[in-house]
Amino acid sequence: MSPTDPNSPHPGATGPSTPSPPPGATGPSAASPATPSSSAENFTPIRARSAPKPGTWVAAVIVALLVLALINFLITNPVFEWDTVATYILDVKVVQGVGWTLLLTVLSMALGTAVALTAAIMRRSDNAVLRGVSWAYIFVFRGIPVYTQLVFWGLFTVIVPKVAVGVPFGPELLSFSTRDLLTAFWAAVIGLGLNEGAYLAEIIRSGLNSVDKGQTEASKALGMSNGKILRRIIVPQAMRVIVPPLGNETIGMLKTTSLVLAVPFTLDLTFATNGIANKLFTPIPLLIVAALWYLAITSVLMVGQYYLERHFGRGFDDRTPTGQGRRASRQAAVNRARTTPHDPLPEVEL
Repeated sequence: MSPTDPNSPHPGATGPSTPSPPPGATGPSAASPATPSSSAENFTPIRARSAPKPGTWVAAVIVALLVLALINFLITNPVFEWDTVATYILDVKVVQGVGWTLLLTVLSMALGTAVALTAAIMRRSDNAVLRGVSWAYIFVFRGIPVYTQLVFWGLFTVIVPKVAVGVPFGPELLSFSTRDLLTAFWAAVIGLGLNEGAYLAEIIRSGLNSVDKGQTEASKALGMSNGKILRRIIVPQAMRVIVPPLGNETIGMLKTTSLVLAVPFTLDLTFATNGIANKLFTPIPLLIVAALWYLAITSVLMVGQYYLERHFGRGFDDRTPTGQGRRASRQAAVNRARTTPHDPLPEVEL
């Protein structure tokens, strides 16, 4: 551009030129074009507000009033006798009942889990006899109420008074009385464990079936045996599906131990509190004592279930909070294992 160009700026100016509007022009075309700074100054941020929800606030007020009324009812009602509750909450017989209840729960769940794992593997077997026996066990023990089963196990020493080992249709080599071995405690453990095993068998079977069959085929291609595939490949992955219902069944077993009076076993928490209540003629305060202990134990079990779920759900549950030593997603777990290259699509020279 030469200095004599009529559209050029005055001599010495640099940069692009801006044509001036014709004389007498008015309106938007006469105004200078907007610059980025002026657009930023005219920008007004949008302040979004959620729509009012009066129904939610009304419901919250009603629920709060009901909760306050319930608390006032629990505190002011003299029937609950909170002083009696405070007196017997740590009574020796009550604490011993808590110990027996926990022991029943642990042993019954251990027996039920072992039986359930065996039954679930049998249900997956190619042998028709094993599948049939497993199905029959689940059908019978899931179909009969647990209270009725406990009564049967309490009468087992009457039904089978003696167990003998010897030659079939020949002399006996060894025999013993069932009354000497099967006490009320072990009858309760066996009854609760076998009943629980029927339910856990279906839970474990569904967990085993949740693992993709391709992993089994790949493991066999590597020369792994069926037992090793089950221990090292299938079960660790199936635990993510098994643990939540297993935790619920454990909490249910804790409360089912209150039925062992049918055996009869008379040292559990429910029977201990009922015995004290019958002496004092105050059943309601002792029922509250038992309820508070069951709630406390259940709370501890729920915390343990939460950590077990988080442990076996690593790499699968996106709700797992991020932080040091925690993996927020499955992709993060894969990256952490360093089994894939940093660049998933490397360039290939042709």
